Amino acid sequence: MKTWLFRWRRKRRRLKPRAKILRYSIYLLRIIVLALVLDIFYISTIWPNWAEYGRGAVKKTKFIQAYETRRQKNHKLPPLRWKPVPMNWIPRHMQMAVIVAEDSRFYQHTGFDLDALKDAMEYNVEHLDFKYGASTISQQTIKNMFLTPARNPLRKWHELILTVGMEVKLSKSRILEIYLNVAEFGQGIFGVEAASRYYYGVSVYTLSKRQAAELAASLPSPIKHNPQTRSQRFIQRSNKIFRYMQLLEKKR
Repeated sequence: MKTWLFRWRRKRRRLKPRAKILRYSIYLLRIIVLALVLDIFYISTIWPNWAEYGRGAVKKTKFIQAYETRRQKNHKLPPLRWKPVPMNWIPRHMQMAVIVAEDSRFYQHTGFDLDALKDAMEYNVEHLDFKYGASTISQQTIKNMFLTPARNPLRKWHELILTVGMEVKLSKSRILEIYLNVAEFGQGIFGVEAASRYYYGVSVYTLSKRQAAELAASLPSPIKHNPQTRSQRFIQRSNKIFRYMQLLEKKR
């Protein structure tokens, strides 16, 4: 009798940790479901009316609004320079330069460049440096328009969902048009028209191929590397972009 009772108690003790794990798992699942429901609700509140973004003048982005807010608090910041222009004002070599610099497979992927992501991950693991990502022009456009510069998994998740929506609703040409008009090319300088006028004193319409390569070389670190600072990295990058543009033209 004592032996049987001892075995029963020992078996009961073994089951307790399993019961605790099950209970905690249920709690965790409930928290995940609640967080998912709340996040879906949040996404629904920021979900754009894509028809408004599919045509007409390019709208002011979250990044531009954030810069205006910062300048109200710090008047030492340069004034906002932003002048959106239609796509037919932007020469093809300017479009090509940005695609070469930022997203060479822009017209081949559907918002996410898996090959570039794989290369970036391999580089980060090899160099133990998680600095380099693989954001496409579509992802950068979404981040500029609707999100914040914060680097966290939740923001990247929202970026992913919104990028899918934009790729479905807008044409590649329109996505590129928006990006060219909102990308940051220096402190307070947004879009290729404002950048062309600030750095070269001309409209983007008359920009040379070399100048286009230089503007594209400003991305993605325009504060440190731009046609005004002319850092070594900037010069090397602009030369590389210009040479690649020439190769692409010869192949046509």
